[in-house]
Amino acid sequence: MNRYFQEVIDAHELISHWLGNETAATEVGETLLARFSPAYSMVTPGGAMLDFTALASFFRTQRGAKRGLHINIENMQLVAESAGGATVTYQERQQLPGQSATLRFSTVVFESEQDGTVRWRHLHETFLPTS
Repeated sequence: MNRYFQEVIDAHELISHWLGNETAATEVGETLLARFSPAYSMVTPGGAMLDFTALASFFRTQRGAKRGLHINIENMQLVAESAGGATVTYQERQQLPGQSATLRFSTVVFESEQDGTVRWRHLHETFLPTS
């Protein structure tokens, strides 16, 4: 599997575990945050802009906040890839027990460091209707 696709899947497994499990080990949150560039930026589905500091604050205060959260990644596509990174699109379906699923379309820009580490540099999410 493409390493950028694998990164999308691996990061969302951590997000699901962190947000969905109030007993998640602190290391899960720190491992998750280490995936993001210090220069990270994000456009949320509601149109707000977040930087790395805001993202870190969000994750550090949300352990277990979405008990039982399940995230499924669908329709990944590689938009562009170079020695310096890649741009990937995907759909993210989130489901909480007993609630309707939400669906979002996401575009992520990855940076690839010299040691091969992949970092999330920018993410743009848009809510989609579920059918």
